[in-house]
Amino acid sequence: MGGASIGQQYIAAGLVDEIQIHLIPVLFGSGIRMFEHLGNEHIQLKIAEVIESGSAIHLRFRVSS
Repeated sequence: MGGASIGQQYIAAGLVDEIQIHLIPVLFGSGIRMFEHLGNEHIQLKIAEVIESGSAIHLRFRVSS
């Protein structure tokens, strides 16, 4: 809800402690990149969970402080 711009603002403000990515094997030619415009600082992620199904890979990361 709210799209990539809202997510980018929360990540940039340091208000995110967990990120979930649901990776589906389809490539789109356009759209807004979720992890763009976050500045030059690296954001460290720790893998919390990986679930693989027949149609997607579900990834859950904890944001390291």
